[in-house]
Amino acid sequence: MRRQEPEALSRSASKLLRRLYGQRHLQVMALLGVLWIAVFNYVPMYGIVIAFKDFNITAPISAAPWVGLEHFKAFLEDDSLADVVKNTIGMSVLKLLFGFPLPIVFALFLNELRSVRYKKAVQTISYLPHFLSWVILGGILATWLADVGIVNRLLLAMNLIEEPISYLAEPGYFWTIIVTSDIWKELGWSAIIYLAAISGVSPEMYEAATIDGAGRFQKMIYVTLPAIKGTITILFVLAVSGILNSNFDQILVLKNQLNESASNVVDVYVYQVGLKQSRFSYATAVGLLKSFISLALLLSANYITKRLNNTSLF
Repeated sequence: MRRQEPEALSRSASKLLRRLYGQRHLQVMALLGVLWIAVFNYVPMYGIVIAFKDFNITAPISAAPWVGLEHFKAFLEDDSLADVVKNTIGMSVLKLLFGFPLPIVFALFLNELRSVRYKKAVQTISYLPHFLSWVILGGILATWLADVGIVNRLLLAMNLIEEPISYLAEPGYFWTIIVTSDIWKELGWSAIIYLAAISGVSPEMYEAATIDGAGRFQKMIYVTLPAIKGTITILFVLAVSGILNSNFDQILVLKNQLNESASNVVDVYVYQVGLKQSRFSYATAVGLLKSFISLALLLSANYITKRLNNTSLF
């Protein structure tokens, strides 16, 4: 038996090598992706140590003195912490409440369209804004929401307001603008993955529902939604884990000094306080703390969804 074990291992190794050689072109392509991730994602993680050091850009990281949790403590004692956390969580929760279910509803109704040409036209128009950067869309929104913009003109013509409103200059309107514009930009694109999941639903399930007398809306509720429950759950877990990840590009383009009380979020705060002032260790500490909280949210959301409907990310 002992003699057969090395022979069996040798045959397995030889078989594996032959298979890898047969897939050599695919293996090289995969290896390039692995190398890219290693070089640009894992190797730079060494820089995280500066969150616990007093790093100066003129000296190497190894020469920076250790300061422990001093930068974390400074962030937690910062006077603007309350506004930063409130704005970040507030906008992210609103995006989760409105921006997460709307693509699902949109995909469900888009799937019910019988005209293929009309369906493709609606889908193309809906996800077109996704391919435009926030620099372009921010300029469009700033023009529309200006004192002489189309929004004020329409509201004045309908006698809904008495004088033009500078929407981007009013902190009270900023959250609404952010959430609405984010939905406008990502609605169609986010619906694609749900449409892909819906396309995998067995037609026999719809036929059985038709025999039972179910209408189109009832099929949508009792057949389509349960069939894509797993996809919805996974995307919900990812959405919850990213609740602290504000859309940096969007907010940076639309914010100004007049709406700063409502637009100062964690990502913008790190950019302004940590990077523009060359406080690299401080910025790294804030980013690392945010990452730990995001990881906790991911694990919590994954655990809860697994207990509720036996579906989870891992």
